Amino acid sequence: MQVELLNDQGQAASNIDVLDTVFGRDYNESLVHQIVVAYQANARQGTRAQKDRGTVKHSTKKPFKQKGTGRARAGMTSSPIWRGGGRAFPNTPFENFTQKVNKKMYRAGMASIFSQLVRDGRLAVVESLKLESPKTKVLADKFKAMNLKSVLVIADEVDENLYLASRNLPNVMVVEPRYADPVSLVFFKKVIVTKAAVAKLQEMFA
Repeated sequence: MQVELLNDQGQAASNIDVLDTVFGRDYNESLVHQIVVAYQANARQGTRAQKDRGTVKHSTKKPFKQKGTGRARAGMTSSPIWRGGGRAFPNTPFENFTQKVNKKMYRAGMASIFSQLVRDGRLAVVESLKLESPKTKVLADKFKAMNLKSVLVIADEVDENLYLASRNLPNVMVVEPRYADPVSLVFFKKVIVTKAAVAKLQEMFA
Protein backbone atom coordinates (compact mmCIF):
# COMPACT_ATOMS: atom_id res chain seq x y z
CA MET A 1 0.00 0.00 0.00
CA GLN A 2 0.98 3.65 -0.25
CA VAL A 3 1.14 6.55 2.22
CA GLU A 4 1.29 10.22 1.30
CA LEU A 5 4.64 12.00 1.49
CA LEU A 6 4.34 15.60 2.67
CA ASN A 7 6.48 18.57 1.70
CA ASP A 8 7.56 21.43 3.98
CA GLN A 9 4.17 23.12 3.58
CA GLY A 10 2.25 20.04 4.72
CA GLN A 11 0.94 19.27 1.24
CA ALA A 12 1.00 15.81 -0.30
CA ALA A 13 3.90 15.82 -2.75
CA SER A 14 3.96 12.12 -3.63
CA ASN A 15 3.36 8.65 -2.18
CA ILE A 16 5.71 6.01 -0.81
CA ASP A 17 5.23 2.27 -0.60
CA VAL A 18 4.85 0.72 2.87
CA LEU A 19 4.22 -2.79 4.12
CA ASP A 20 0.64 -3.94 4.55
CA THR A 21 1.65 -5.95 7.62
CA VAL A 22 2.43 -2.72 9.49
CA PHE A 23 0.28 -0.02 7.86
CA GLY A 24 -2.52 -2.06 6.33
CA ARG A 25 -3.73 -4.42 9.06
CA ASP A 26 -7.30 -4.78 10.23
CA TYR A 27 -8.10 -2.85 13.39
CA ASN A 28 -8.18 -5.07 16.50
CA GLU A 29 -9.90 -2.94 19.12
CA SER A 30 -9.60 -5.41 22.00
CA LEU A 31 -5.87 -5.92 21.39
CA VAL A 32 -5.21 -2.19 21.15
CA HIS A 33 -7.14 -1.65 24.38
CA GLN A 34 -5.10 -4.35 26.08
CA ILE A 35 -1.69 -2.95 25.15
CA VAL A 36 -2.74 0.64 26.00
CA VAL A 37 -3.97 -0.42 29.45
CA ALA A 38 -0.87 -2.57 30.01
CA TYR A 39 1.45 0.31 29.02
CA GLN A 40 -0.27 2.68 31.46
CA ALA A 41 -0.30 0.06 34.22
CA ASN A 42 3.40 -0.69 33.76
CA ALA A 43 4.16 3.02 34.16
CA ARG A 44 2.46 3.19 37.57
CA GLN A 45 4.50 3.66 40.71
CA GLY A 46 3.39 2.03 43.94
CA THR A 47 3.60 5.22 46.00
CA ARG A 48 0.21 5.11 47.70
CA ALA A 49 0.10 3.68 51.23
CA GLN A 50 -2.48 3.19 54.00
CA LYS A 51 -2.06 2.21 57.63
CA ASP A 52 -3.18 -1.07 59.13
CA ARG A 53 -4.20 -1.60 62.72
CA GLY A 54 -0.58 -1.93 63.79
CA THR A 55 0.68 1.35 62.33
CA VAL A 56 -2.29 3.68 62.93
CA LYS A 57 -1.97 5.99 65.93
CA HIS A 58 -3.89 4.45 68.82
CA SER A 59 -3.85 3.61 72.48
CA THR A 60 -3.50 0.07 73.77
CA LYS A 61 -5.84 0.84 76.66
CA LYS A 62 -9.08 -1.09 76.62
CA PRO A 63 -11.82 1.38 75.57
CA PHE A 64 -14.36 0.10 78.11
CA LYS A 65 -14.76 -2.87 80.39
CA GLN A 66 -15.38 -6.30 78.94
CA LYS A 67 -18.80 -6.99 80.48
CA GLY A 68 -21.85 -5.13 81.61
CA THR A 69 -22.04 -2.35 79.02
CA GLY A 70 -24.20 -4.15 76.48
CA ARG A 71 -21.74 -3.27 73.75
CA ALA A 72 -19.57 -5.61 71.73
CA ARG A 73 -16.27 -6.36 73.44
CA ALA A 74 -13.35 -4.28 72.21
CA GLY A 75 -9.65 -4.50 72.97
CA MET A 76 -8.30 -1.33 71.35
CA THR A 77 -9.43 1.51 69.08
CA SER A 78 -7.18 0.49 66.17
CA SER A 79 -9.66 -2.17 65.05
CA PRO A 80 -10.68 -1.80 61.38
CA ILE A 81 -14.36 -1.70 62.38
CA TRP A 82 -13.79 1.41 64.49
CA ARG A 83 -13.79 4.95 63.16
CA GLY A 84 -10.17 6.10 63.02
CA GLY A 85 -8.92 2.55 63.08
CA GLY A 86 -6.56 0.89 60.65
CA ARG A 87 -7.49 -0.58 57.29
CA ALA A 88 -8.09 -4.32 57.10
CA PHE A 89 -6.29 -4.72 53.76
CA PRO A 90 -4.32 -1.50 53.23
CA ASN A 91 -2.61 -0.39 50.06
CA THR A 92 1.16 -0.66 50.34
CA PRO A 93 4.03 0.96 48.37
CA PHE A 94 5.10 -2.50 47.28
CA GLU A 95 2.07 -3.24 45.09
CA ASN A 96 2.89 -4.53 41.62
CA PHE A 97 0.67 -3.18 38.86
CA THR A 98 2.59 -4.60 35.89
CA GLN A 99 0.79 -6.53 33.18
CA LYS A 100 2.56 -8.93 30.85
CA VAL A 101 2.08 -8.53 27.11
CA ASN A 102 3.71 -10.96 24.71
CA LYS A 103 6.03 -9.49 22.09
CA LYS A 104 3.91 -10.88 19.27
CA MET A 105 0.79 -9.28 20.72
CA TYR A 106 2.55 -5.95 21.22
CA ARG A 107 3.84 -5.88 17.63
CA ALA A 108 0.39 -6.76 16.28
CA GLY A 109 -1.26 -4.10 18.44
CA MET A 110 1.19 -1.39 17.38
CA ALA A 111 0.74 -2.34 13.72
CA SER A 112 -3.02 -2.17 14.20
CA ILE A 113 -2.72 1.38 15.58
CA PHE A 114 -0.47 2.51 12.72
CA SER A 115 -2.90 1.01 10.20
CA GLN A 116 -5.88 2.81 11.73
CA LEU A 117 -3.95 6.10 11.76
CA VAL A 118 -3.37 5.72 8.03
CA ARG A 119 -7.06 4.98 7.40
CA ASP A 120 -8.11 8.01 9.47
CA GLY A 121 -5.65 10.28 7.66
CA ARG A 122 -3.78 11.01 10.90
CA LEU A 123 -0.41 9.62 9.76
CA ALA A 124 1.85 11.15 7.15
CA VAL A 125 5.46 10.77 6.07
CA VAL A 126 8.01 13.52 5.55
CA GLU A 127 11.36 13.27 3.80
CA SER A 128 13.31 14.43 6.87
CA LEU A 129 13.08 16.82 9.81
CA LYS A 130 16.41 18.56 10.33
CA LEU A 131 17.07 21.91 11.98
CA GLU A 132 20.12 24.10 11.54
CA SER A 133 19.85 25.54 15.04
CA PRO A 134 18.02 24.64 18.28
CA LYS A 135 15.41 27.36 17.86
CA THR A 136 11.89 26.64 19.08
CA LYS A 137 10.45 29.36 16.85
CA VAL A 138 11.90 27.70 13.73
CA LEU A 139 10.22 24.39 14.51
CA ALA A 140 6.99 26.11 15.58
CA ASP A 141 6.84 28.00 12.28
CA LYS A 142 7.45 24.76 10.40
CA PHE A 143 4.54 23.05 12.16
CA LYS A 144 2.37 26.14 11.68
CA ALA A 145 3.05 26.08 7.95
CA MET A 146 2.02 22.42 7.92
CA ASN A 147 -1.11 23.26 9.98
CA LEU A 148 -0.08 20.95 12.81
CA LYS A 149 -1.16 21.70 16.38
CA SER A 150 -1.06 18.34 18.16
CA VAL A 151 1.67 16.23 16.62
CA LEU A 152 3.83 13.23 17.44
CA VAL A 153 7.03 13.15 15.39
CA ILE A 154 8.78 9.83 14.93
CA ALA A 155 12.23 10.66 13.57
CA ASP A 156 14.90 8.16 12.63
CA GLU A 157 17.37 10.19 14.71
CA VAL A 158 16.58 12.89 17.28
CA ASP A 159 19.62 15.16 17.34
CA GLU A 160 20.27 17.88 19.90
CA ASN A 161 18.84 20.67 17.74
CA LEU A 162 15.54 18.87 17.22
CA TYR A 163 15.28 17.87 20.88
CA LEU A 164 15.97 21.37 22.22
CA ALA A 165 13.66 23.03 19.71
CA SER A 166 10.71 20.73 20.47
CA ARG A 167 10.80 20.35 24.24
CA ASN A 168 9.06 23.67 24.99
CA LEU A 169 6.29 23.26 22.40
CA PRO A 170 2.95 22.21 23.90
CA ASN A 171 1.23 19.21 22.32
CA VAL A 172 4.43 18.28 20.45
CA MET A 173 6.49 15.18 21.13
CA VAL A 174 9.55 13.99 19.20
CA VAL A 175 10.78 10.41 19.65
CA GLU A 176 12.81 7.79 17.88
CA PRO A 177 11.02 4.68 16.52
CA ARG A 178 12.07 2.50 19.47
CA TYR A 179 10.42 4.94 21.91
CA ALA A 180 7.07 5.14 20.11
CA ASP A 181 4.38 3.97 22.52
CA PRO A 182 0.70 3.08 22.02
CA VAL A 183 -0.62 5.79 24.38
CA SER A 184 1.09 8.63 22.48
CA LEU A 185 0.01 7.21 19.12
CA VAL A 186 -3.61 7.23 20.24
CA PHE A 187 -3.41 10.61 22.02
CA PHE A 188 -1.88 12.90 19.39
CA LYS A 189 -4.11 14.08 16.55
CA LYS A 190 -1.38 13.82 13.91
CA VAL A 191 1.61 11.49 13.62
CA ILE A 192 4.50 12.53 11.39
CA VAL A 193 7.07 9.89 10.49
CA THR A 194 10.30 10.56 8.65
CA LYS A 195 11.01 8.43 5.61
CA ALA A 196 13.99 6.73 7.26
CA ALA A 197 11.93 6.02 10.39
CA VAL A 198 9.31 4.17 8.32
CA ALA A 199 11.91 1.54 7.45
CA LYS A 200 12.79 1.11 11.12
CA LEU A 201 9.13 0.79 12.12
CA GLN A 202 8.58 -1.83 9.47
CA GLU A 203 11.60 -3.73 10.73
CA MET A 204 10.29 -3.60 14.30
CA PHE A 205 6.62 -4.44 13.80
CA ALA A 206 6.42 -6.42 10.54
